[in-house]
Amino acid sequence: MDNNKLGTGVPRRRVLAIVLGLVGLLLVLGGGKLVLLGGSPYYLISGALVVLSAWFVWRGDRRGVWLYLLMLVGTVLWAFAERGTNIWAFTARVFAPAVLAVWVCWPLIRSRRLVSAGVIAVVLAGFGWAMARSGDIRGDGLAVAGPRGPAQPDSSEWTHYGSTLAGTRFSTVSQITPDNVAKLKPAWGYRTGTTSIGLGFGTTPLMVKDTLYLCTPNSVIHALDPDTGAKKWVFDPKADMPPAGKCRGVAYFKAGESGAECDERIVFGTVDARLMAVDARTGKICSGFGASGTVDLRRGMGEIRKGYYFTTSAPTIVNGNIIVGGWVADNQYVGEPSGVIRAFDAVTGRLAWAWDMDNPDQRGEPAEGKTYSRGTPNSWAPMSGDEDLGLVFLPTGNSTPDYWSRHRSKASDRYGSSVVALDSRTGVPRWSFQTVHLDIWDYDVASQPTLVDWNVGGAMVPALLQPTKQGQVYVLDRRTGKPLTGVREIAVPKGAMPGERLSPTQPYSTGMPSFDDTRLSEAQMWGATPLDQLWCRIKFREARYEGQYTPPGLRPTITYPSYLGGINWGGVSVDPERSIMIVNYNRMANYTYLLPRKVADAMEIKVSPDGVGHLGQAVAQKGTPYALKTAAFLSPIQMPCTEPPFGKIAAVDLKTRKVIWERPLGSSADSGPKGFTSRLPLPMGVPNSGGTLVTRSGLVFVGATQERAFRAFDIASGRMLWKTRLPTGGHGTPMTYVSPKTGKQYVVIASGGSGTLLTPPGDQVLAFAVP
Repeated sequence: MDNNKLGTGVPRRRVLAIVLGLVGLLLVLGGGKLVLLGGSPYYLISGALVVLSAWFVWRGDRRGVWLYLLMLVGTVLWAFAERGTNIWAFTARVFAPAVLAVWVCWPLIRSRRLVSAGVIAVVLAGFGWAMARSGDIRGDGLAVAGPRGPAQPDSSEWTHYGSTLAGTRFSTVSQITPDNVAKLKPAWGYRTGTTSIGLGFGTTPLMVKDTLYLCTPNSVIHALDPDTGAKKWVFDPKADMPPAGKCRGVAYFKAGESGAECDERIVFGTVDARLMAVDARTGKICSGFGASGTVDLRRGMGEIRKGYYFTTSAPTIVNGNIIVGGWVADNQYVGEPSGVIRAFDAVTGRLAWAWDMDNPDQRGEPAEGKTYSRGTPNSWAPMSGDEDLGLVFLPTGNSTPDYWSRHRSKASDRYGSSVVALDSRTGVPRWSFQTVHLDIWDYDVASQPTLVDWNVGGAMVPALLQPTKQGQVYVLDRRTGKPLTGVREIAVPKGAMPGERLSPTQPYSTGMPSFDDTRLSEAQMWGATPLDQLWCRIKFREARYEGQYTPPGLRPTITYPSYLGGINWGGVSVDPERSIMIVNYNRMANYTYLLPRKVADAMEIKVSPDGVGHLGQAVAQKGTPYALKTAAFLSPIQMPCTEPPFGKIAAVDLKTRKVIWERPLGSSADSGPKGFTSRLPLPMGVPNSGGTLVTRSGLVFVGATQERAFRAFDIASGRMLWKTRLPTGGHGTPMTYVSPKTGKQYVVIASGGSGTLLTPPGDQVLAFAVP
């Protein structure tokens, strides 16, 4: 037999040759385009070798095998040279060519079965070991040594959305510990009966006295027994449900003498813009609140199209006033509903004050025929409060449309994408701190401000932690808004759009860790195979990217982090006794470009009738010169173009301001190409939406991920101690309490899916306990 001939059948050989030829041709064409764009020549060279290999294989010439192996060896060397030992970067470059090599080399493998099987087993074991190690904890865990902070008041309840008005998501209950958390089992489950609507079921229940209180996306309130999950009562406000409805939680208020009607009440906003109060014991409407139990939040707002304005976060009650902002549709038209902040008496429901930033002297409702200033920045995320200082702290968004700033008022420029402290009794601004100047990236402040005590020169100062979508965490004196750690104004890329206004600098928190400060490059583009990685590289080269705050334009731009974050509405949790902050965050990019109005009109891009800008579809931005298209930066098979991990969790020692540990958050078990579930639990870290819970016993609980899982970590080391499967994504922030009847501690999470993260809808609330 000729040593240069392949010992295999002609039909199978030619099928292989065709496959190699097609792959090689795609690599040559794409690689040539990438070279013309100034990118890596690897794809062009490797494609040429694969095409040549295909030619020899077609002819039955063994040199086709050796050429392919030459390409594979070159690929391995190039992968190490370009991205070092990063296993996910290496896999994207090498795994698919290596699998194809088994087919190419099959005649050689068949003739040397034992040796070949051994080589393949060693290679697969190496890949498996490296992938498993990719989920390892980074950091030294030196954490928690040293003096503890002041002990927090013991509480077995969960009386506010963030546990307390400070929004720490910290609980003093400690029956469940690092030693016994592995024994956690399902204790009860409850189904609300509300699925497949809105942006997902992501509530955080309250537990006050002997009852759990929660809301569904269509604003139905459920009261449950804390030991069994049995229904006590349900109140349905018959809300007119918009497509983007959501309810993150409710508020509790003790109004007067015990035993009187509605002396204890549950206060909540609805998805059709009403503020309501019901008796906490019976679920009956509080008739003395507002007009027969209801305050119409549309008063003074002017025209509100369905789905364009409502509340999504729990009301915040500070010094007897219920303070609410509202969610406003993104990117539809100039002059959308006002971002006015209003306070209502928690007993009567009467308007206490309004803060309309464009009319700061107007404290009440607008005069007849007038409205609150339209199009001003709103506050949709959870707020916090300090009753001793008499302040409510609110995170703000942008004036819509988000990706153009020319139309905004002076007050909108000042207060957009900020944390603002208002006097809780009068609504007068005490201070504000802006996290993004002239925001045109949808970097609205989405996280609840978290209140802590901060050591300044040996004295404890009342402070505020403000996380942001950019992955920055600012530490401010909550009395004045002055930074307590370093903040620097750093020059950022300039704009290319005529008439646009941009800030030459942006504020960076230099005194705290950044989550994260990656500057993307072509080499960091990712894909499940070299072909979709090549596509991502081409798109990267075609786009403008000059680091964070690259402004959008007619040419595509890359925004990193994306509008998902960084840190989104889940915020951070803080153990104030150990002085540890827990941060879960995303590492995704957006691909964004503007469309001239004439082009948008020709494409018939119109204002949404229901306020929903569907993911990845162009939105009108009517009233500005440009429509907009922005979406996650994904390959044609719907895999991220940026390298894993796509989501991480970290712990920060607030005394030293150093990261104690960090690790990828979530596996790929419930995600994959084109939305298919891979079932492969690779610890690559996945996108997440939702917050964390920390306990005095030293545990961190988190759902949040695209993976349908609920986890517990050791706060000192980051070691995962417990994990359980959920029916769907657990995107409500978890909470915990001790039952007054049985004395047992429960941990509760809503498993309701997320429209944003494409996890299936659900309606379950699940409780776990140690048997």
